[in-house]
Amino acid sequence: MYLTECGGARIILVIMRLFKIVAIAAGFCLQAVIATAQTRTPATLDIYVIDVEGGNATLFVTPAHESLLMDTGNAGAVAAVRDAGRILDATKDAGLDHLDHVIITHWHGDHFGGLAELASKITIKEFIDHGPNVQPGELADTFLKTTYPQLYAKAKHTVAKPSDRIPMTGLDVRVVASAGETIKTPLPGAGKPNPYCANFKPGENNAEDPQSVGIHIAFGKFRTVHLGDLTKNKEFQLMCPSNRIGTVDVLLGLHHGQSSSNSEVAVYAMHPRVAIMNDGTRKGGEPDVMKTVHSSPGLEDLWQMHFSLLSGQEYSVPGMFIANTVDDPQPAMPIAPLPPPQPGPGAPPAPVHNGAAHWIKVSAQADGSFTVTNTRNGFSKTYPTLSARP
Repeated sequence: MYLTECGGARIILVIMRLFKIVAIAAGFCLQAVIATAQTRTPATLDIYVIDVEGGNATLFVTPAHESLLMDTGNAGAVAAVRDAGRILDATKDAGLDHLDHVIITHWHGDHFGGLAELASKITIKEFIDHGPNVQPGELADTFLKTTYPQLYAKAKHTVAKPSDRIPMTGLDVRVVASAGETIKTPLPGAGKPNPYCANFKPGENNAEDPQSVGIHIAFGKFRTVHLGDLTKNKEFQLMCPSNRIGTVDVLLGLHHGQSSSNSEVAVYAMHPRVAIMNDGTRKGGEPDVMKTVHSSPGLEDLWQMHFSLLSGQEYSVPGMFIANTVDDPQPAMPIAPLPPPQPGPGAPPAPVHNGAAHWIKVSAQADGSFTVTNTRNGFSKTYPTLSARP
């Protein structure tokens, strides 16, 4: 009897000690989980604005690791390989092994030129465009007839229409312009009268730029828009008499900084905190556009792919906001902006940049804050959450 009682007491004592050990271990685990949750970096929407020498290539990567690429850079034996390679570098940095969606905004060689080369190196699940080319030209027409159908033959092909949604987990991605048409119903929170419409002056443009596919992306409280090369007259159609886009945190592209786009009815009314311009060494960054962007209400910073000779020092931003230089650095940049040369075979070549290229990266959080980084020099700037959207 004594042994039984003694043995029972010992068993109870052992069990109590085990419970104590388990409780202590659980406490340590809980503290570790809390500490990990507190130190974990919030999931971000990452945007890579890739240098394709005055063309366009902008990669969006969601917290769920889904991807959307807008445009693929320039055409040409050298340029297509160069630009596709730069896009692939960005996909590798983002940890992607495929692209979920690729939008070709319109059929100009500086936007679709690298597509075939890119598609030979990485799987593309969906091809999106505005439909047929409306500006006849051998490059685009041959590509659309012989190459493009083969690229999307084993994938999904979508002709975008205004108000279409592009499915991406955690994001609201909407087509706001395509094939010369724009959304009729304002986006959520938009629709206020646009005071800048009264002073609008129509612009001149070619046939294809106005066909551009433009998108608006909402990620929590963060907003960004990329309108391809949508021109002034289509900006007016989209933004007047009421502003159907609303305000944005980051304005992307800006048609390389060319004056056939970037009217006050669009730039001023969207009230961007940051603009990122996909200009080239002698393409875009035109004085009229730079004046509009620099004077835009609420603008905190303009970031650029390149300095542009068309801006000169007069309108260029400080170098820490410029992602790329040239292969043969010049001793000094002209103070005054240079006029663009007359087009044609006699035009002098622009400063060349085929060497190492650097992107500008935006990392946005759902609370509306975001950080922009110039990967050439490592300069970053964080833009905190606004208490209220303008």
